[in-house]
Amino acid sequence: MPRVVHFDIKTEEPEKLKKFYEKVFNWKFDKWNDPSGQMEYYLVNTGEEEPGIDGGLAKREGPDDQIDITIGVKDIERYAKLIEENGGKILSPKMSISGVGYLMNFEDPQENKYSIMEDDPEVK
Repeated sequence: MPRVVHFDIKTEEPEKLKKFYEKVFNWKFDKWNDPSGQMEYYLVNTGEEEPGIDGGLAKREGPDDQIDITIGVKDIERYAKLIEENGGKILSPKMSISGVGYLMNFEDPQENKYSIMEDDPEVK
């Protein structure tokens, strides 16, 4: 069963917001080494004591770019088809993330926006 596997928090000032989450929740941040060198992105470790997921912190790309929830799937094409067959809408083509896998953004029938991710560390 697909589960939420990742979240992204978006901000105009990643360094400033990073400090907030470090001080309030003691989350740990590691700058991601983006192969393209274009993205300021931090991997977020939310801890090991309690069940939960880790995430990321990224620069906001527009006024509607707030928080992204990512659901892990085994076959991104299959789930894209299921999304559309059940009243959802695909918002972006399948994107490759080097060393990570494939990502696709979608909207549910109530206009909530999410992402689906297929892990594939061989992706370039």
